[in-house]
Amino acid sequence: MKRIQVKLTQNPYDILIGYDCFNEIGRRIKSLKIGTDAVIITSPVIKKLHGAKLRTSLKASGITVKEMVVPDGEQSKSATVAIDLIEKIAQYDVYKKVFVIAFGGGVIGDLAGYVAAAYKRGIPYVQVPTTFLAQIDSSIGGKVAVDLTVGKNLMGAFHQPKMVFSDTAVLKTLSRRQIQNGFAEAIKYGIIEDAELFTYIETNYNRIFEGEKTALMHVVKRCSEIKTRVVLADERETLGIRTILNYGHTVGHAIEAAGNFTQYDHGQAIAVGMRIAGEISYKYGMVTEAKLRRMNRLISDVGLPEKFENLEIATILKLMRHDKKFISGKNRFVLCRGIGRVTVVEGVDMKIIRAAIKKYMA
Repeated sequence: MKRIQVKLTQNPYDILIGYDCFNEIGRRIKSLKIGTDAVIITSPVIKKLHGAKLRTSLKASGITVKEMVVPDGEQSKSATVAIDLIEKIAQYDVYKKVFVIAFGGGVIGDLAGYVAAAYKRGIPYVQVPTTFLAQIDSSIGGKVAVDLTVGKNLMGAFHQPKMVFSDTAVLKTLSRRQIQNGFAEAIKYGIIEDAELFTYIETNYNRIFEGEKTALMHVVKRCSEIKTRVVLADERETLGIRTILNYGHTVGHAIEAAGNFTQYDHGQAIAVGMRIAGEISYKYGMVTEAKLRRMNRLISDVGLPEKFENLEIATILKLMRHDKKFISGKNRFVLCRGIGRVTVVEGVDMKIIRAAIKKYMA
């Protein structure tokens, strides 16, 4: 297995990346000494596809198992669902040493992590991401949250996992659409920090769609390394460094919320958000037209949307005001200076923002 060390001062942990390695997970978790009773928070599909392997490995290591299943989809990432799970854990937690396993995609990871952060002011949890997007991005870094009606991830905490365990073999069970969602974040990592990764995706995206082991391992490992480096530099997003991870997310999150988290998947919304961020960067003279075309071409090549539709620009602009990056009444955008380099800009001209959004409305 590949090992990436997240060497935080107070809450260090490892990201373990392997292929067809669920038989290892019970032993690895037991070695952490975080508890004896696992509460697995998962979805019906993940439980059906992969639950037996996880349960078997845990029980073989002497860990008891309690599964709590929530529906698939962003709607489960709510305060109502989180409180219901916390109540159930509290009822179950009698003469036990409980810890949480977040077993699923980004929604499950955010929800289960938030539940672990809130219950008893914080109990240990382990991330076991099962989607491309979660393995390369959302499972790493300790940002956990649920959504409110006015915006995404507005009720949350920083609560680092005790381990991230990514088995890339599970990605072969994903639909093409789910892989596309992960590609949005992978392309983002290429744009913000690694031109070589961007080029690798350009030439190898079909191998990833086909579930080819080497390509999957390479992209998951490289994106995990980039996310780790940024988190280590700015764990709680107080220095502005971690903000670069939000490239394309300012408008993307607003598109998600405007569509009530059902019209567009996270990756689809972020893809359009990256196009808009690229357009704003171009209008500010930060990126050439040729580079902008190249970025947009890759987003299209992996099958992500070119435009969004059936949403009002006024709604998107209103929802953007709830973006956590906006401070003291000023907007803040992550803009690119080419492939592999970005910067954070405050007070972007609203006329340019509006024009860029309109360009990518169907």
